[in-house]
Amino acid sequence: MIQTERICELNNKPVTDGVYVAYWMQASQRADCNHALEYAILKANDLHKPLIVFFGLTDSFPDANQRHYAFMLQGLREVSSALKHRGIKFVLRQRSPELMAIEIAKDACIMIVDRGYLRLQRHWREFVAERVSIPLTQVESDVLIPVETASPKEEFSAATFRPKFHRLLEYYIVPLKQEKTAINSLGLELDSLDTRDPNRLLSRMAIDRSVPASEFYIGGTTAAREHFDRFMEHRLDDYGTSANDPNAASQSNLSPYLHFGQISPLEIILRMRSITSPGKQDFLEQLMVRRELAVNFVFYNPHYDQFQCLPDWALQTLSAHANDSRPYLYTMSELEQAGTHDPYWNAAQQEMQRSGKMHGYMRMYWGKKIIEWSRTPEEAYQTALYLNNKYELDGRDPNGFAGVAWCFGKHDRPWGERPIFGKVRYMNENGLKRKFDMQKYVDMAGMATKNKPFH
Repeated sequence: MIQTERICELNNKPVTDGVYVAYWMQASQRADCNHALEYAILKANDLHKPLIVFFGLTDSFPDANQRHYAFMLQGLREVSSALKHRGIKFVLRQRSPELMAIEIAKDACIMIVDRGYLRLQRHWREFVAERVSIPLTQVESDVLIPVETASPKEEFSAATFRPKFHRLLEYYIVPLKQEKTAINSLGLELDSLDTRDPNRLLSRMAIDRSVPASEFYIGGTTAAREHFDRFMEHRLDDYGTSANDPNAASQSNLSPYLHFGQISPLEIILRMRSITSPGKQDFLEQLMVRRELAVNFVFYNPHYDQFQCLPDWALQTLSAHANDSRPYLYTMSELEQAGTHDPYWNAAQQEMQRSGKMHGYMRMYWGKKIIEWSRTPEEAYQTALYLNNKYELDGRDPNGFAGVAWCFGKHDRPWGERPIFGKVRYMNENGLKRKFDMQKYVDMAGMATKNKPFH
C-alpha cells in the first residue's frame, strides 16, 4: 500500500509521450520495499511504457570520502542486479544528480523521485522540478510516517514527538506490494557505468581518499539483512539491558544501511511484528521514535548543521560558561588522532576511525568530552560534526546531525548547573567505569585490526 500522504507533486507539468518512465533513485538505494520504485512501476504500467531507474554519482557530496562511496557503490551493485531480475534497466552515470535528472527527463514522460531531507537533497529536487518539462513526483519511502504528517513543526523532544507518532503508526506499517513490470526495459540503449566492480568505479572518481573503506561493513541490502538476522537471533533479547554497554555487542549495526536507504525501516518493523522479546520495545523506540525525530529536526530546523540549531536554553547556558577554565584543551589534529589523556575517549575515536561506526553510548560520551576540551562551545560543535561526518558511515544524515546536537542539549532538558556545560547534561569517565568494564573496551580498541572488528 502506498499512502497518498507519501506522494507529492513537485511541479505542475503535463505528462508527455516520452520513451520511458524514469525513477530518479537517490535516497532510497534499494530494490525492495521501496515506495518510490513501486509507484514508478505502477505509473509505467498505466502509461504502457518501460521503466528505467537512474542514479547520479557525484564526486562532491559534502563531507563524503572513499569510505562512504565504497559502501554506497557496493549497495548500488546489488540494486542493479536486483532490478535486472525485474526487467528494469539501471543507469548509473558519473554526473551530479540534478544535472543527470535533467538529461534523463528529455526522453521521459514522467519522473518519480524518492525523498531526502538534507539541504542539498531538497535543493536538487527543487532545481530539477523547475527546469524539466515533465511531472516530477516525489514519493517518501525512508520513514515510517511522512515527515509533515508525523508533525507539522519541529518537536522539542522525544516526549513531545512520541505520542503524535504512535497515534498514526498503525496506518502506515502495512506491507508494500511488489509490482510486476509490464514492459521490459533492459534493451533500451542508455549509456551507463558498469556497477559490477565498485573498486574500479572508485578508482575513476575524484574523491577524498584520506579515509579507507571499512573492512567491517559491506554495503547492500543483503548485508543489511544479515546484520538484522544476527541481531534478531542473538542480540534482541538483551537489547533493553545491554544496548548501552560498549562491550556487549548488543546493537543492530543497521544505521549505515538505513543511512544509505539500503534497507527499509518498514521491512524491519514488519519482520518484528510477530516477535516477542524483552528487548523489542527498546529497539523499536530507537528505530521509530528517535530516528524519525531526527528527520523532524533536519526538516524543520534550517540550522541543523550549525551551533545555532540548539534550543535557547542550551545556547544561553553554554554561552554563559564559554569563558570557564578548561582542564584540557586539544587541537583538532590531536582529537582526530586519538591523542588525548582519556583512554576511553581515545578508544571510541579509534573504533570510529577503523570500523566506520562508534558504539552509540560511547558516541554520547565522545561528544560531551569534545565540549569540555575545546576553547569554545561553537568550536566544539564544528569539531564533533567534522569528525562524525568524516569517519562514520552513518554520519552526514539526520541521525548524525541530531546525535551531535543532542550532546549539546538538543532534544534534552536542563540539568544541574556546572562549569563549562552549564545546564547541559554532563558525562564523565567515572560514570563509564561504574557501569561498564572499560578496560575491556580499551583492550579491544588496541587489538583491533582491519580483519578483527571490535565486536
